[in-house]
Amino acid sequence: MTRAERTRVAAYALSTDDAGRILLCRIAPSVAPGEIWTLPGGGLDFGEPPEVAVLRELAEESGYEGEIVGLADVTDRVVTDSEGGGRMHAIRIVYRVRVTGGELRDEVDGSTDTCAWFTLDDASRLNLGGLAQHAVSLAEAGARADTSVMAEEPAAPDDTGS
Repeated sequence: MTRAERTRVAAYALSTDDAGRILLCRIAPSVAPGEIWTLPGGGLDFGEPPEVAVLRELAEESGYEGEIVGLADVTDRVVTDSEGGGRMHAIRIVYRVRVTGGELRDEVDGSTDTCAWFTLDDASRLNLGGLAQHAVSLAEAGARADTSVMAEEPAAPDDTGS
């Protein structure tokens, strides 16, 4: 018997706020039991650019509008269906996305059921999916980089001209 193989490309939003919190969405129990948290995002529609998909998914799952700040990471993995249905090559594009508007709300009848902001410390205590675990590490690294850049900025000269 030949097992089906397919590729799924998905785009995800890594969004942090001014307080350093990360936006996470809980996967709906009908999709995966166990209160698993992940990034807002999902599969691309046929012909849809990833940059469009990530903002569409952010709006669908959280109610927020956003703008892409940059590319955070691209990862992939091969998943084997436990029921023998085949293998999937999952390609995951993660963008840094700044929330620019909208209002946080739950997704109805979707792959997630709620989204919320968490401090990085609180997020690390949640039941995070692999992608969300990686995203928290990226957010922590970004926060450390922001702090070190601020520390390295030259001080303004004082009034004595020195």
